[in-house]
Amino acid sequence: MHPAFLRRSLAPVAIAAAALLASCASSNAEAEAEAARLAAAAEAAARMPPPITLGASVAEAASIYVAFTREMATIEGGFENPEAIQEALRRGSSYNPEQLSQGLIAYASIIALQSPEFVAGVRQYAGDAPTREKLIADIIADPRHASYLPGADAAAGLIMEALRTDIAALGRAADSVENDAYAVQARFDPRRAWSVAPVADREGRLQAAKTRSAGRMSPSAADAAALLDAAHSGVGLPVSGARREPGFPVAVERAIALAALAALGSAGDNARANTDALQTEPVSQQCLSLSKLMLFQCLAASRPSYEDMFCLGRHVVRDLATCTRGVAMPGAVVTVSDLSQVREPEPPAAPPIVISLPPSAPSRPAAAPDRAPALSPTERLNSGIRPPD
Repeated sequence: MHPAFLRRSLAPVAIAAAALLASCASSNAEAEAEAARLAAAAEAAARMPPPITLGASVAEAASIYVAFTREMATIEGGFENPEAIQEALRRGSSYNPEQLSQGLIAYASIIALQSPEFVAGVRQYAGDAPTREKLIADIIADPRHASYLPGADAAAGLIMEALRTDIAALGRAADSVENDAYAVQARFDPRRAWSVAPVADREGRLQAAKTRSAGRMSPSAADAAALLDAAHSGVGLPVSGARREPGFPVAVERAIALAALAALGSAGDNARANTDALQTEPVSQQCLSLSKLMLFQCLAASRPSYEDMFCLGRHVVRDLATCTRGVAMPGAVVTVSDLSQVREPEPPAAPPIVISLPPSAPSRPAAAPDRAPALSPTERLNSGIRPPD
């Protein structure tokens, strides 16, 4: 074959081979670039903190506390008939001490997540997986660890101020009901006729209160949804408060720990063992349980309707405020109200109440006057003296 013809025949083959080689080189370069891009994206994703995550069970627990506290804070004196008193008692005696205690901490944790400073302070440790996992383990081992994270002082201030607002509202409601229990006894009060009459089916209403207390409280779907959204978005609850130095009350410590886990992306429904443990706080549970027992004792001793009014104001509304103050405010030593003698309605701004079971004798008896004033039936109830049948 002529050399020139051969060269002409091989030229297209060489061009095609060169084009193929160039195409392969280009494909390899694109593949390497894509692989590098994916690796960089994976590395960046690994440095990104997980999203804020709070389980629906925590929001549901918080909704129980929010709904019940809101309802009790709206109770007022001025009952128009015995049925209105019994209806208020039915609502007030229905709480479950364990659920209410857990709900208080759950609600406080969502308040903590409304602090941008606290959330940012915690999430700065969330980008590096080993650091994040170590911090989570430290908080689970000792919830107080979270109290020293950046921004915890701001979160604590929000929690304490929000709970202080609840306590004040409950205190005003308790004053209203308790004072009305005194006012309705006056001869000029038009309600006196029915208020001094014996309560119908006293044993039945006491047993009904005990039965309701044994049940479980249902969460508020609307409140739970709003609280869950507020936890994840960091907005939605109108809260404010001054910073608080670490050394927080026990409920605040646990709430901040729970909020910190949420900010680290580790408080979802798949971490319920940890979130449930942080909501378990024995002091408030015991306080609320004792309050319930005191309510039963009060109802067992009560005879006329105005004494039921006092039981409601003292051993439901006021004790809820007292137990909350005992675990959420600094320096308080609180259980629940005893049946000590009360001669005057308590003022709205009463100091923290230190309570014990009824003493066998007054610790500091007052000097006896020439003639002891007659006790009203409510005063006899509070002092443990049963009114005459």
